[in-house]
Amino acid sequence: MGAVVGLVAFLVALAGLLVALGHVGYLAMLNGAARKRGGAGGATADYVSGRWKVAGGTAAAAALGLLLTSGGLPLDVLGLLLGGGAGVVAKGALDQTRGQFRGQL
Repeated sequence: MGAVVGLVAFLVALAGLLVALGHVGYLAMLNGAARKRGGAGGATADYVSGRWKVAGGTAAAAALGLLLTSGGLPLDVLGLLLGGGAGVVAKGALDQTRGQFRGQL
């Protein structure tokens, strides 16, 4: 039973980390495109610079959740909650960022 919970916790935390890293990558892509546009991309660059803390925080929380899944059953559950929660927050932040710039760059 503990092995199954550990495996599920690992997979959920891994998915959360991948979503969080996807948000970081999307912000990096937006920042690169904004810098190429020079002054015209100033508003986008400002928005992206304000979102780095959210992206970094969710990525760090998801990574910690993934690391916690290598412990026993209580740590597996904590890692599942932390990694999964960070993934949900990162997905919401990614959707918000995508909605803000859909079709602008």
